Amino acid sequence: MEGIDIRYLCTTIGNLSGVPIRIFEEDRPVFYYSIPMLARDPMNVYRDEIFAVKTHVGYVITKHFYYYGIVNSNDTKIVIGPSRQIMAGDQELRDLAFRADVPDEAVNAFIAGMKSIIPTPFESILQMLCTINHVLNGETLSLADITIYDADQEKLVAQQNRRQAERKLSVTGSEVRNVHNSFGQEQAIMSIVRKGDTAALKEWIAAAPAIRSGVLAKEQLRQIKNTFIVTTTLACRAAIRGGMDVDDAFDLSDVYIQQCELLSSPEAITNLQYRMILDYTQRVERLHLGKQPSKLTADVANYIQHHMSETITTEEIAAALFLSRPYLSRRFKAETGETLTDFILKEKTEEAKRLLLYSDKPLTAISSYLGFSSPSHFSRVFRKYVSLNPGEYRQKYAR
Repeated sequence: MEGIDIRYLCTTIGNLSGVPIRIFEEDRPVFYYSIPMLARDPMNVYRDEIFAVKTHVGYVITKHFYYYGIVNSNDTKIVIGPSRQIMAGDQELRDLAFRADVPDEAVNAFIAGMKSIIPTPFESILQMLCTINHVLNGETLSLADITIYDADQEKLVAQQNRRQAERKLSVTGSEVRNVHNSFGQEQAIMSIVRKGDTAALKEWIAAAPAIRSGVLAKEQLRQIKNTFIVTTTLACRAAIRGGMDVDDAFDLSDVYIQQCELLSSPEAITNLQYRMILDYTQRVERLHLGKQPSKLTADVANYIQHHMSETITTEEIAAALFLSRPYLSRRFKAETGETLTDFILKEKTEEAKRLLLYSDKPLTAISSYLGFSSPSHFSRVFRKYVSLNPGEYRQKYAR
């Protein structure tokens, strides 16, 4: 790389793309350039994943579908991102700000800064990486070298046909017919998820038959993980059909699959799979408010989930649903038996419980993130629905 002005190269690409770019030497940050002003660099939330990429060209896609492109050359690492093709919503950005430890007073500026990053197709980021890699490593790569194209598809078709032929010749006809018995059971579980029927799910689990799902891998642990991925995909789609927001369902799927990949025992994966199915079912159940769930109640529940870190009012929900406030309040109470204000505060309390148990954020940060006017207001609301204040709840139940 002698004679190459890497900082000039990165500054030029940063100006052309409008996307933040950084240079690291031996894992130490030595240069950062960004047109948008950000109180915290969101890359730090995903630093471990990004630094795990050791190939000359690579990328990481986050839970909110932001992507980071990476080029490695000897001890130099260049990271460009975050970017995505569709602008993120405020709730996603508030969640990112929370994870990045952005100070309360800087959250709105951070969101504005993230929104000013120019939306960029993933393929465009890959093209930038190919350009940087050519300058630093002398390699002439195209998208065909790092994505899937027709030539690769032809090879895959040939390989798949060969495997199927070998399999048919290596087992008897009766064995082929009896490998799978899972379709009926899958349909039963997915129907439960779609309906949000947690009671039925628990009953089914208690008397669940042995399921033969077919051979998905030669190695036992990989077989279990692949089965988990397939089941998560089916549960995700069932939850969407049950009314769960598409982005929320896919985000949850990503989290569970990533968590599964970190596990190394069949027992742990089996437990996680049950937790995953129950989680999707419970989330759909929360959308199906009242004895006869309607699209209205599902829309209200989804709105609250997407604006959890804001001060949510009945007027704002009514405006978002193109309804009058009195009509929305009246219909919601008639369908669910509770006021909309109570439901909003209960949902915020449920989210607070999760954050108290599974994060180490201070109570003031959680209170601010959930849109409460003050920590004391947060504490009063929490005690109303849990009979403990937030600190007592964390001390009693956190592991």
